[in-house]
Formats: sequence, structure tokens, C-alpha cells
Amino acid sequence: MSYKVASFFSGAGGLDLGFQKSDFDVVYANEKDSKIWDTYELNHPQTKLDKRSIIDVKADDIPDVDGIIGGPPCQSWSAGGSKRGIDDPRGKLFFEFIRVLESKKPKFFLAENVNGMESERHRDSLANILELFENAGYNVFNKTLNAADYGIAQDRKRIIFIGFRKDLNFSYEFPEPTYERKYLKDIISDLADTAKPSLDKSKTNPDVSVPNHEYMTGGFSSRYMSRNRVRTWDEPSFTIQASGRQAPIHPSSPKMVKIGTDKFDFVKDSQHRRLTVRESARIQGFPDSFIFKYQNVNDGYKMIGNAVNVDFAKILADSIRKSLTST
Repeated sequence: MSYKVASFFSGAGGLDLGFQKSDFDVVYANEKDSKIWDTYELNHPQTKLDKRSIIDVKADDIPDVDGIIGGPPCQSWSAGGSKRGIDDPRGKLFFEFIRVLESKKPKFFLAENVNGMESERHRDSLANILELFENAGYNVFNKTLNAADYGIAQDRKRIIFIGFRKDLNFSYEFPEPTYERKYLKDIISDLADTAKPSLDKSKTNPDVSVPNHEYMTGGFSSRYMSRNRVRTWDEPSFTIQASGRQAPIHPSSPKMVKIGTDKFDFVKDSQHRRLTVRESARIQGFPDSFIFKYQNVNDGYKMIGNAVNVDFAKILADSIRKSLTST
């Protein structure tokens, strides 16, 4: 059975693609960032894209669906972001997600965010969000999961909220980790010799044999150089972040050397480059047929880093489908 889903804060649609792979029908998506629209519409031609802010979306604008999914902006909760949580305007968008949920009353919802939400500084805000989910009429299950524990070649810890409408009496259990390990060599080794640098001022390079297979050039900040940024071929990737400047170094480089407190450097005379946009996309589970449209390569990294890993999204979608069909 195909269940209909509405997606919010959709970005390039990693979460959406994972649900589609689990045979959910994503009939509506909402994303206000104009730099993402071309990418979403190219790769999700069957989904209606609403280009307004969620703040301006009314319940009647959204088709009736079985589920609502999304990842409200995470910078407010991130250790690398403002850390202001619910006090940040972006943090307040979580409430808009709950507003839509309460208005539409679908069978289920899924919300994803950085595990920084569970830090002590955000304890009261997290409790408030859970209470609002409950008051909206949902039994809520939340847990921090690492994608690497589910056969994903990336360390990526995220807090997952899954809820089912109380009157339906659905039971739910998060998928058990498989602890199957996949590594960078399993995902991107075939791309190692065909990468191209971006053009001047980080503009896209059209001379690539694989779409989006270009990497950002330029220097590295002191913050970036404060720790090792290289994972070997026989390790999972670091978390793919939403910035080309923060992209991990390709595993063909030796691991960086500690030269002081919070200070690392590259091995002398070693070759090192950032992961390309396409390599980052592979690590995030996007197929090579998924084309990212941008003029500045950093916008490509941003779309990918903000996405939910596609394969991990499918695992979560499968677990929801299991609950929906078990009664």
C-alpha cells in the first residue's frame, strides 16, 4: 500500500527520496530557499513544490496525507551553530511544523534534527517540544541514532522524533542497529581519479565526467585545522556538513598531524583536497542520477549536508511502514 506524505523543510529531498524508496508517495513539499528549487523540481518531478515559508502555509493549502515529514533548521541547536535553540527564529520553526501537524492530523510524523537538541542547555526546550507533540494528539518516540550503526559509511548522529496519532493505537520500535560497517572505499573509491577543482570564486566546473564531481579550493580556517579532518579508506566518513569549507579531506591524503593544542597540519608534501560535491552526495546516499543544480559549489555542499542520508531515511521509513501495516 502506498501512503501519501507531505514534506517540510524539504531541501534537496534526501528524506523524501528515502521515503519514496520505501514506497511512500511524497505528494507535497515545502521549501522556501530559491537556490534549491531547481534541484528539487528536477529530481522530484511528481511532487508539488510549495515555495513559500512554512509560516505562510495554511492547513487548507496542504493535501490530505497519511504522514508529515521534515527536518526543521538545525543551526540553532548545533554545537557549530548559534546554540540559541528555541530562542533563535530558526529554532521557532519547529513550532510551525507542530502547527501544521496539529491542523492536518495525519496518521504519523517524522522530524529529524541534530543531537545537540539533547544537550543540557536545550533540555527545557526539548521537553516543551515533546509536550507539544503529545498535546497535538500523538504518541511520540524519540531517540538519537548514528547512521554508521545501520550500514551507512558516515558517522552522523541525529535525534529522530516519530509519532503516531493516539487514537490509532499503533505500536512502534526504532529499527535495531545492524552494526554492519561500510567504509569510504565502498562508496567513493571509483571517483578518486576524476575529480576537478571548482573554477575561480568557487564557480561550478562544467568539465567533469561525473555530474557535480568538483571540489572547493582555497584555504582552511584555524577552526578547521583544530583537529584531524581525514578519514582513511577503511573508515566511515566524518559527518558531511552543510559547507564546502567544512568538507572532510579526501581519504587519499594521510591523516593530519597534531602539532599543538587544538592545532593540526597536513603531512609535508602530501596531496590533499576536499571531498567533491558528488563524493559528498554519494556518502549521503544520493545516486549519481540525482543532479544538483547550482552556480556556486558551496550551494551544492549545503544542499547535501543539510539533507537526511537517503539510505538512512529509507530505514526509518521502512520502520514506520511496519507499524502502519501491523494492525
